[in-house]
Amino acid sequence: MTTLAPRIGTLQSGARDLISDVGGITVGHVTKSDGAIQTGVTVVQPHPDNIFLHKVPAAVTVLNGFAKSIGLLQIEELGVLETPIALTNTFAVATMAQAQIRQAVRANPEIGRTLPTVNPLVFECNDGYLNDIQAMDLTQADYLTAHAGAQPDFELGSVGAGRGMSCFQLKGGIGSASRIAPVVGVGHYTVGALVLANFGKLPLLTIAGQAIGTRLQALQDAHDDSPEKGSIIILIATDAPLDARQLRRVSSRAAAGLCRTGSIFGHGSGDIALAFSTAYTVPHIPGPDMPVLQLLHDALLDPLFQACAEAVEQAILKALWSAESVTGRNGHTRQNITSLITDWPC
Repeated sequence: MTTLAPRIGTLQSGARDLISDVGGITVGHVTKSDGAIQTGVTVVQPHPDNIFLHKVPAAVTVLNGFAKSIGLLQIEELGVLETPIALTNTFAVATMAQAQIRQAVRANPEIGRTLPTVNPLVFECNDGYLNDIQAMDLTQADYLTAHAGAQPDFELGSVGAGRGMSCFQLKGGIGSASRIAPVVGVGHYTVGALVLANFGKLPLLTIAGQAIGTRLQALQDAHDDSPEKGSIIILIATDAPLDARQLRRVSSRAAAGLCRTGSIFGHGSGDIALAFSTAYTVPHIPGPDMPVLQLLHDALLDPLFQACAEAVEQAILKALWSAESVTGRNGHTRQNITSLITDWPC
C-alpha cells in the first residue's frame, strides 16, 4: 500500500517537490477544524523582504472567471505583486485583504499618504459543502499567524485554505510540486506550483492518463448529475528571468496540467492561474536602480511550459493523496482518495 501520489511527467523534481524549491518562497497555514467549521487560510510569501518596496513580476490567466478574488485587475495592468498571496474561502476574501493592507501599512507607514495605496491579493474557493461558510470564522489575526509561520517546508492536503475543499467529489485541498526545466545552452530553471484544489466531477477524474473516476464512482455506489461548481487556484513560481508578458504565457500552460486531471472548467468554476518570477524584483521607488537584466528568449520557453504543466498536474494529485477525510457541516463528508485506491497503478 502506498500513500504517495503517482509520479507525473518526465522532468526531474526539485529537492522538496514543492513550490518552495524556487528559492526564497515560504508557505504558512492556519487551519480551523471544529465541527461545522472546516476552513483556513494559506499565505505564500514570494521572498523575505518588503514586497511593497521590492515587487515581484507577475501575470495572471483566468481560465473561468466564476470567482471573487481581489487584486487581479492591477496585476493585469502593472504586472507586479506587492503583497504576499492569500488563499482562503469565498466569504473571507475581504477580511484577508484588510489584513494585508494593515500589514503593508505597518511596514510602510506612508502608504495611502505620500506613497500610493497597496494592492492586496487574495484568491478564494467555496468550501461551503464541508464548512459553515456563513459563520465567517476567519479573522485578520489568522492571516498574520499564517504569514508569521511561513516556511519552505509545509504541509499539504486538508490544511490551511484547503481544509474544507473538495476535489472530484473527494477530499481536496493544498497541493504542491516542482519541476526542473533544462534550457539548452542556458542552464536549468525551477518551476514550482501550488494549488488550492476544489473542483471536478468524480466520473471525469483522470490519473496519469487513466480514466479512474468511473471506477471510483462505482466503488462508492454514487451518482450525481449536479453541475460542476468547484474552483481551483493555481500559483506558479519560477526563478527564470521572465517579464510579465512571458509569465502570462507560462500561467496559461497551467491549463494543460489541469485538463489532464479531468477538469472541463465548468460554468460555476473559478479557475485562475497566477505566475511570478523570483529572478529579480522591481523597486517601488523610481530611480536609477531599475533592474536591467537579460530575459530568457521566447523561443526557449518550451521547457518552462512543460515544467508548468507537469508541476500543476502533480500538485493536484498530491492534494488528493495528502488530504485526510473530513466531516463537517450537517454531517457532510469528503473521503480521501487513498481509502479507495489502496495501491497504484490500479
